[in-house]
Amino acid sequence: MQHLLSMNEVTHSHLNSIFTRANEIKDGTVDWAAKGTFAANIFLEASTRTKNSFYIAERRLGIDVVDVNGSDSSLTKGESLKDTLKALESIGVQLVVLRQPEQGVLQDLSEGLNLSIINAGDGTGEHPTQSLLDLYTISQEFSSFKDLHVTIAGDIKHSRVARSNAHALKKLGAKVSFAAPVEWQDESLSSEYISMDEAVEVSDVLMLLRVQCERHEEQHVSNKDYLSLYGLTVEREARMKRGSIILHPAPVNRGIEIDDVLVECERSRIFDQMSNGVAVRMAIIQKLLEGDL
Repeated sequence: MQHLLSMNEVTHSHLNSIFTRANEIKDGTVDWAAKGTFAANIFLEASTRTKNSFYIAERRLGIDVVDVNGSDSSLTKGESLKDTLKALESIGVQLVVLRQPEQGVLQDLSEGLNLSIINAGDGTGEHPTQSLLDLYTISQEFSSFKDLHVTIAGDIKHSRVARSNAHALKKLGAKVSFAAPVEWQDESLSSEYISMDEAVEVSDVLMLLRVQCERHEEQHVSNKDYLSLYGLTVEREARMKRGSIILHPAPVNRGIEIDDVLVECERSRIFDQMSNGVAVRMAIIQKLLEGDL
């Protein structure tokens, strides 16, 4: 692959290749650098983890990083995003990490370009590198994805993480369920919806999602009520299966999606996800630049 735009494009072979390289990176058994390579990070929506995880991954690989945002680039003068990408390619950028708010435009943007694009989030569309680090974190806990029961809980309708993970997990043989208020359910995703009380009892992996208030036209449930009705409370966590784990792509709204004390509990792998994100993104960048993905 020249680009990483969607989890629909990622095969079992790609997954194994990325995970193997990530393991090598974490073990310190791979010596690989890309001195003289330039990457542009274009983030047109706010980000802490993804943006800085990519920056650290790039710098650890010896890549020079160009930071582009919407407020100080020619995008403010009316230049199209496609022309911005072409301009960056013309001056020597080989890799672009792109987050932008429009769903479904990346395929057209990538056509005719020789540089590689990594989708770092396209509105409510997909977030493939988050999905890959989630899958990598799960793989550290379980020997196989086959028949693993994963419940994705929260704001499904507005979540690119839910979309990417649902596609990938089903391809890998996992059983995927959703738990969400009716207003935040997504009929385009075919998995069944279950209650949060059922989810905690049947799931091997409980993947919580942030309530994306910035994408809501109106608030359907108060923050206080959300935790008791749809979130992971201490009482619900106590009923989870032995050996089950908690994931969250973050940022976490403590006391809303999850009780504060559970963010760092024994089951939680939330900060492991963040740590794994650097190694997985390093692996993705390496593989794309090698032409081996």
